[in-house]
Amino acid sequence: MGERRQRIRVGSDALQELIEELAARLRRSVVVDDPLVRLICSSQHFGDEDPVRIRSLLRGRADDEIIRYVLDQGVAGWPKPDFVRGRDDLGLLTRYCVPLRERGELLGLLMVVAPEGTLTPTETDTVAQAVPAITAQLRADQRAADTEELDLTETLHALLGSGEAARAAARRRLLDGGLLPDAPHAVVSVVQVSRSVEPPGQVESALRAALEQYLRTRSADGAMAVTADGAALLQVSARPLPARDLADQATAVREALAAYLDASAAPVVGIGGAQDGLADAWTSHAQALVAARAARRLPHLKGIGAWESLGELAVLLQLPDHALNASLLPRPLRLLLDSPVGPRLEGTLRCFLEHAGSIPRTAEALRIHRTSLYYRLRQIQEITGLDLDRGGDRLVLHLGLRTRELLQAQAAEPAV
Repeated sequence: MGERRQRIRVGSDALQELIEELAARLRRSVVVDDPLVRLICSSQHFGDEDPVRIRSLLRGRADDEIIRYVLDQGVAGWPKPDFVRGRDDLGLLTRYCVPLRERGELLGLLMVVAPEGTLTPTETDTVAQAVPAITAQLRADQRAADTEELDLTETLHALLGSGEAARAAARRRLLDGGLLPDAPHAVVSVVQVSRSVEPPGQVESALRAALEQYLRTRSADGAMAVTADGAALLQVSARPLPARDLADQATAVREALAAYLDASAAPVVGIGGAQDGLADAWTSHAQALVAARAARRLPHLKGIGAWESLGELAVLLQLPDHALNASLLPRPLRLLLDSPVGPRLEGTLRCFLEHAGSIPRTAEALRIHRTSLYYRLRQIQEITGLDLDRGGDRLVLHLGLRTRELLQAQAAEPAV
C-alpha cells in the first residue's frame, strides 16, 4: 500500500511547557506517553538519552518489544509511581514511571529517566508537585480531541448503518467537511477483540493505535469508528486497493494489537469487498462483519478473513450463531457420514465436488484409478439417494460439507 504517513500525537504547547519546566528542575529527561507507551511530548535531553528514547522521538512511538515490556510490568494498573527497570539488551535505561490518572482513568504515563534506578526524596517531591498540573492539561488536550473524534465516529456509524437517509446525510457531512474525498472506491475492514484482561479503555486505545496509521497513506484516505471491543476502518481511494495490500495491512494491525494487548484478546480482522465510493461503503462493512466471523470460526484463516475469498461460506456465515447447528446438515449427507464407509467416502465426495465433478482431476488428486473412483461415487449415490450428475443434488451435498466444516471449527474453539 506504499509508505505510510503515520500520524504522531503531539502534546499542546501548554503541556510541553510543563514538561520542560519539570525536566529543567530535575536536570533529567522527561516524557509523557499515552497509556500505550506512545510519545505525546518530550523534554530536552540532559545527557541521559538512550536508544529507546532516540527511536521514540524519531518514530513517535517505542518499538513493539519495548511497549510490551513496559505494559507487562503492569504500569496501567499501578496505584502509585514506581520504577520500570532498564534492560541493556533493549537499550532501555531505568525510568521513574508515574501513572497520570483522573478519577481512576489512566490518561498517560509520566516517565523520568533515572539510569541509577533511584530518585532523591527532593526529586520525587518535585515530580509529585508537578503531576496535578500535567494531568489537568493532558485531560484538557484529550477532551478537545475527543469532541472532534466523537462527531466523526457518529457520522461513520451512520454511513455504515442500515438507514438509507442517514447514510446519505452522513456522506454529505463527510464530503462537505472535507473529512474524506469523493473517491470512486471504498473498502471497510473491521477488527474485533473477543476478550481481554486489560484495564478498561485499554482495548479501545489499542485499536486506535493499531489503525491510525492507515487513516492516510499514499494509496488511500480513511476514517475509523472505535468501540470498547471493536473498530471499523473505512478507506477510500482513486484505484481499488489490492487484496494483497489489504491482507498485509490486516496482518500489521494484528501484530500491533499483540504489542498493546494480552494474548487473550485474540483479535480478528474482516475485510469487506471493494465497493463504489462512500455511497456503497455500508455494503463493504456488512461483508467485513461476515469475513470477521469467518476469521473467528475457521482456524486456518489465522485471524484474517476476506469477503472476496469466502466463496459459498459467505452465505452460511450470515446465519445467526444459534441457527448454525447440526440440524442444518442435509439428511442425505448425515446418512453418508453415519455409514461404515462414511469417512473414506466423505473425502472422496469433497474432492469430487471441489474439482467441479471432473473424474480425471479427482482421480489424480486422490491418486486412485478412475474405476475405483466410479465405484466410490456409485456408493455415495446409493447411500445418499442423490444423483451426482444433478447440479441441485451436488449443491445440497457441497453446502452440507461446508456447514460441517464450520461446525467442526466451532466445536474446536477453546472455551471462554
